[in-house]
Amino acid sequence: MCGIFGYLGNITDELARTCTDRMAHRGPDDSGLWQDVGITLGHRRLAILDLSEQGKQPMSYGEDRYWITFNGEIYNFIELRGILKKDGYSFRSDSDTEVILAAYIRWGESCLEKFNGMWALAIWDRQEKELFLSRDRFGKKPLFYTALPNGFAFASEMKALFPLLNAVRPNIALVKDHSRIFRYEATDECVIKGIKRFPAGYYGRVRDDRFSLERYWCTLDHLIKAPSRYEEQVEMFRELFMDACRIRMRSDVPIGTALSGGLDSSATISAVADISQHQPGTRLSSDWQHAFVASFPGTPLDETEYAKMVTDHLGIEATFLDIDPLKALDRLSEYFYLFEDLYITSPIPFMLTYGAMREHGVKVTLDGHGADECFGGYRFDFIEALADAGCNFHKAKMVLDTYYDSFSADALRHNAELPAKPRFWLRYQAKRFLSLLLKRKGQSSLYIHHPEYGRLDNLTTLLHQRTHETILPTLLRNYDRYSMANGVEIRMPFMDHRIVSLAFSLPWTSKIRNGYSKVIIRDAASGLMPKKVAYRKSKIGFNSPIVQWMQGPLKQFLLDTINSQTFKTSNLVESDEVATLIKKVIYDPKALFTDGEKAWTKFSPYLWEQAVLRKPPPQGRKPRIS
Repeated sequence: MCGIFGYLGNITDELARTCTDRMAHRGPDDSGLWQDVGITLGHRRLAILDLSEQGKQPMSYGEDRYWITFNGEIYNFIELRGILKKDGYSFRSDSDTEVILAAYIRWGESCLEKFNGMWALAIWDRQEKELFLSRDRFGKKPLFYTALPNGFAFASEMKALFPLLNAVRPNIALVKDHSRIFRYEATDECVIKGIKRFPAGYYGRVRDDRFSLERYWCTLDHLIKAPSRYEEQVEMFRELFMDACRIRMRSDVPIGTALSGGLDSSATISAVADISQHQPGTRLSSDWQHAFVASFPGTPLDETEYAKMVTDHLGIEATFLDIDPLKALDRLSEYFYLFEDLYITSPIPFMLTYGAMREHGVKVTLDGHGADECFGGYRFDFIEALADAGCNFHKAKMVLDTYYDSFSADALRHNAELPAKPRFWLRYQAKRFLSLLLKRKGQSSLYIHHPEYGRLDNLTTLLHQRTHETILPTLLRNYDRYSMANGVEIRMPFMDHRIVSLAFSLPWTSKIRNGYSKVIIRDAASGLMPKKVAYRKSKIGFNSPIVQWMQGPLKQFLLDTINSQTFKTSNLVESDEVATLIKKVIYDPKALFTDGEKAWTKFSPYLWEQAVLRKPPPQGRKPRIS
């Protein structure tokens, strides 16, 4: 897991190092630079597999014909290395990087379909003078590029390309369009003009000044024939999930988990514990007993009670982190610079959590991201299954009961009132009846013309959009930045491509059943964790208690900022509107979470502007391009 940079054309050594070192946080363990006629590859290393000098990058293979700079992990590299050895390939390192090179030489771009992992990589063929680029199936690892008058450049983060641009200018239309916060990550459009995002699931080639893109992965092309019996589906999911966790335990450094106390992270650490006890294997880290729990005492977002149930059940200690925004306020500008993009909430709790991991010696964390989007964990999604229930009263009631019960669980936690169930049930039945008749089927989707897309049920169609076009691409981006800003790698078992293919091959009744959402995960993992956690209906999510913070520790900071001249003259915010929204939250004791989220969303472009566009870069003056 690292930061990569490359330049096709002529560039000075000084400028190449400046660009590469802009990502020193992604790879604090080492750096490397390789240059040849017309090509430069840079690398910042986070050493996780093969910590020796043999694992350094850029790395070559095949009598130095092929050179690679790679960010990510190929979890099945041991199995692939065994196959390649039988075909006569030899290896001088114990890294997955060298396996990628040999696999590319053996199978060409088809090697990508054999990889189980996450990656952004570039391979230079010195003989053919061709640059090969690729990004993993779902975009867990970032890759940006820019076409310049005298060359072509790519990097893991936009800031590494800034020294190559004549000017770093914001894409104002995108930055000010808050309705697109969850919609631009799956496109090539970026918040900085002149930079594009390499698409997930694609490979590309640059040769003779021509850049071409080719898709190698579309989940809809890899749907499977799932068992018809639900019990068999549960068993299939369990086997895939356990194997996904097992191969993600391959590490030469300690591993941990960001544990919330929710279903997904609890299932992940519980699976890791079970594997460690019953399935020892090659290169599996035995140093996994590191749970980190972000705590928000006195706020509705605190989940430490459930997290402690899990760690007590597993017999391990946890590091509970009381997230105090004042402790990180002086680093907020730095956080925005490292994050680069825009989002709806403060980066503070996420940065502090992964920073604590690194401080405790943990470089790798197995987290539960992806389950909500693939299997229907959001309340506002699974109500859409009413369109699938149709006129079947029993199935419609099952959906509405699940919806109501999730409200009920949260209401109890927040001491809020809930409408009477019969009235609630009838109201939502009527509200969703039109969607039942119309079956919206995601008409705005990029996949609308794919033959398999039209065969998905209504809920699964919506989840496909969440997973591939809106929410999940954004969250994958976010967690890459939060973790890599602190030199920590996140591995996501639920994002194993075999599990994603299964998720979209299952009917909606395997996701909502017996009053529970994500029911196949609950039933598959319930034997590994406390039942009270496995079948918990309340859902909080990892977020900032933004209203409590705005009314308390962040109040003075916000008031000082909105009264400053730089804020009032910013081109990226409507200063009067934002000031009104912020004051409403600060002074209204009945302010809702959505009020705080809206205010922060419209306020944060100013903080982004000051951190990314106005703050001098840490590397000093801008070197010249040769």
